[in-house]
Amino acid sequence: MREFNEKLIQFIDASPTPFHAVEQMVTELDAVGYQRLNELEKWDLHDGMGYYVTRNDSSIVAFTYPPYFDKGYTIVGAHTDSPHLRLKPNPVTKSAGTIRFGVEPYGGILLNPWFDRDLSLAGRIVYLDETGVRREKLIDIKRPIGIVSSLAIHLDREANNNRSINSQTDIVPLMACGEEFDFESWVLEEALVSRGKLLAHELSFYDVQKGSFLGVHEEFITSARLDNLLSCYVGLQALIDTSDPMMLACMDHEEVGSDSHVGAGGTFVEEVLRRIAGEDFSTLMRQSLMVSCDNAHAQHPNFPSKHESEHAPLLNKGVAIKINSNQRYATSSRTMGRFVQCADEIAVATQTFVTRSDMGCGSTIGPITATRLGVETIDVGVPTLAMHSIRELAGSEDAYGLYQILLHIGEV
Repeated sequence: MREFNEKLIQFIDASPTPFHAVEQMVTELDAVGYQRLNELEKWDLHDGMGYYVTRNDSSIVAFTYPPYFDKGYTIVGAHTDSPHLRLKPNPVTKSAGTIRFGVEPYGGILLNPWFDRDLSLAGRIVYLDETGVRREKLIDIKRPIGIVSSLAIHLDREANNNRSINSQTDIVPLMACGEEFDFESWVLEEALVSRGKLLAHELSFYDVQKGSFLGVHEEFITSARLDNLLSCYVGLQALIDTSDPMMLACMDHEEVGSDSHVGAGGTFVEEVLRRIAGEDFSTLMRQSLMVSCDNAHAQHPNFPSKHESEHAPLLNKGVAIKINSNQRYATSSRTMGRFVQCADEIAVATQTFVTRSDMGCGSTIGPITATRLGVETIDVGVPTLAMHSIRELAGSEDAYGLYQILLHIGEV
């Protein structure tokens, strides 16, 4: 379990954006013999092989072949994106003798923890090279280059009592001193592009502090982007290690609704499954199980009243099964029964999570994918504190427990 968690942390550290997360997964799949497929080409699939296909370099579907239609796939779903600060297209602003980069919040971000952090930039650029050919490149600057400085308590005496954040004016990273800054030249230089023209960019700020173990006995894992790169990594390892038919679908844009050509609301997973199954698509869906893996809210020790008392997942007490009668989660008694049976047989603990009836309930790719594919689905996740913060916390035992269940659920 220690080695599993160390590699999990390394995976997240190397994945500051969905593009980098997919790149990391591709590297691991290549290393164990999975073959890349191209959506523009006809597929020639062979028994006993593993394959993967990417879309936009930010979503990936990987699978073993064949799916064995009398058994079906275990489809593990997760998402590659996390709430963050996204650079605006024309980001450079000037104030008080400094250069700042304008940002737009992505997803349901918790803004307060972004103050006074060492920030770097990563993402994808599109540019014309010196010969006029349009190219794409992933970049990760890695070193700290920006910070969102807090206003001193002397200038805001109410900061500890009543602090609100204006996302347009208060959360603008400070980047440099001076009056002039050539953003295009700087980006190309950081991307190691000698000459060219910057056409577009998708660049995101992230905290350069690496993930780590935490606690008196190292009971916890703390890192950025645990939601939901933890599930991506767990699903990837289960796919690589299982002997049962499995598919892994790690999708972008979940944090902003999944409605895109690379999100769970799009056609990506369905098109891959239809190309695999052909006329047997409906049969395959009737035989398959979707396990939507997305972090669950652990009970906060300082705010226990925020949870339904009988359904409050605890850290290091097992994977949380998410239930909502209004279909914000797709779990049914049938899918939960199968999941719990598998967990019991391998002696891995599970918990149940139900949102308080007087509070709103979030959702996942589970209901979206279940609707799109017509596949029975269960929503589960590792209990997590500080979800959507710049740094989140999970128990050091729970990710490995989820891995073990995914590894064996095809046998139940």
